Amino acid sequence: MAETQKILVADDAKEIRELLRIILTDAGYEVILAENGIEAIELFDESIHLVILDVMMPLCDGIDACTRIREQAEVPILFLTSKSAEADLVEGFEAGGDDYLIKPFSCTELMLRVKALLRRSHIGVKEEKKTSAKIVIDDLVLDTEIGQLLRDGKEIPLTEIEYRILHLLATNRNHIFTAKEIYEQVWDETFMSNSTNTVMVHIRNIRKKLGDTGPEAKYVHNIWGRGYRIV
Repeated sequence: MAETQKILVADDAKEIRELLRIILTDAGYEVILAENGIEAIELFDESIHLVILDVMMPLCDGIDACTRIREQAEVPILFLTSKSAEADLVEGFEAGGDDYLIKPFSCTELMLRVKALLRRSHIGVKEEKKTSAKIVIDDLVLDTEIGQLLRDGKEIPLTEIEYRILHLLATNRNHIFTAKEIYEQVWDETFMSNSTNTVMVHIRNIRKKLGDTGPEAKYVHNIWGRGYRIV
């Protein structure tokens, strides 16, 4: 019998916690509820398969909770937020979030995001590790056997999504990928109106970690009006 997957939900609004509990329980998941970020951190353990965090919570917000949980595990993290400004998305993704859902949200969209995150956590990097050994990008080495990006033997930490984007571009050198192609191949979801912004923020985070933020890109190139590539 397959293991029931556990989802940790943290939101200070009781009605949203209860709504998520009903939706996710009906879908066959075991749901653990927290009223704020501190409780989420305390309740999190290695048995949790997915974390859903409200961004705005008292005592400890979703961003801080995400950072603390990321120190323990690479579990998929989905943010619930009423904020859609790019700066807010950047903050969430830099903390280690994998995806976000803007309030108010539909039950259908929630379940699509949840299923996609859980699916990727099982097959994403594991499948990529089988494709090749090491990919050299100038002074960078993408070691697909251990799922790491290295420079001079030192790891440059990437989130799962960042790794998958870089892997996609690095294994298809010179090919220009549109934001739609990147989103649908990396997130394994249908492209939506806000997906371009999501891809853009993750690309920006990758460049920041690589020290590639100047006017002349060294690694990930933005081909204006078309997409992204690694040459």
